[in-house]
Amino acid sequence: MRAIKRERYGEKELARLKKVLGIEDGEDIEMKNIENIATVVDAKSIQANTEDIPEEKGIEEEEEEEEEENEAEKEVMEIDEVKQSYSKRTLRNEHGNYPVWMSKREVKKRSIGNRKRKQKVKRKRIQDKQKRKKN
Repeated sequence: MRAIKRERYGEKELARLKKVLGIEDGEDIEMKNIENIATVVDAKSIQANTEDIPEEKGIEEEEEEEEEENEAEKEVMEIDEVKQSYSKRTLRNEHGNYPVWMSKREVKKRSIGNRKRKQKVKRKRIQDKQKRKKN
């Protein structure tokens, strides 16, 4: 099944390529005219030319240098930023706000739990005061 599809899609792709190049179906293309479109060079001649010329920086090397410069700039900017600290227990910062990534459902759940915990602590303090007064 795959082989059949491969043949069919191959024909369609070839037809599209010919259409893009402006070649009609009946024409056969000769490869003699390819020199007008592109320059054909042997690998040996390229190697001979590269041995004579000192290495120049390639595109990849330039991109790497740019990335390193950007990283250096980013490091400076990261120093200026103030990282917000959240309490591990309540997940709230010093202003009482929850993190941005936390969903509203989770915020509601946490706030109810924090309220219950706070009430429990208050009740315990009141009980301790009453015990002290009796003793």
